[in-house]
Amino acid sequence: MNKVVRTPVTTALATALFLAPQATLAQETPRADKHYIGLMATTLNHRTIGEGRKETAWGSGGTLVVGGHITDLFHAELRAGGGFKDAKVPNSDLSLAVDYYASWYMGLHYPITDYANVYGQFGFSYIQGKAEISDPGNDRNKAFLDLEGEFPDSGFSVSWLAGLDFEVMNDTYLVLEGGKLFKDTGTDVNTFQFSGGLRYEF
Repeated sequence: MNKVVRTPVTTALATALFLAPQATLAQETPRADKHYIGLMATTLNHRTIGEGRKETAWGSGGTLVVGGHITDLFHAELRAGGGFKDAKVPNSDLSLAVDYYASWYMGLHYPITDYANVYGQFGFSYIQGKAEISDPGNDRNKAFLDLEGEFPDSGFSVSWLAGLDFEVMNDTYLVLEGGKLFKDTGTDVNTFQFSGGLRYEF
């Protein structure tokens, strides 16, 4: 009697163990078929500000990311962002505001563990902002007079990023990254971007 009972139970268990991995595989979506959306807090670091002065100033903003995986290793994305806090240039009355920016990137990401990836990406950005000097007649602002008005002078620029992401929940990643947002060929101001936030893949 015991043999009769054990046989169907054993068969059922074996069938369940065999089918479970198959069901999991069927439910998993290949990364190449996934898209993603992300939201990040961004710090903008403006460097080499002012003729002969080369000052540095910090501003802040936010970035929305929408993209997709082309293959298991390559991705493409669009970004849109804007400034929250203007950058106040030391030893002057100059402030730099980035009103908004839009970027397009192609990139490569590579897994370093089961839950983390490193990535790098290259693309182009359009930036719109303004530079304001509250007291242009003051001698300490002479090095910055060429900056006043539309900023940057050249709205289009090459951009790049390098970053690291960690999967903190299923399909949800903590992202840390940094790179160059733009170089203003008119004034030689270099602006770098450093961001942190979350990305969700679907």
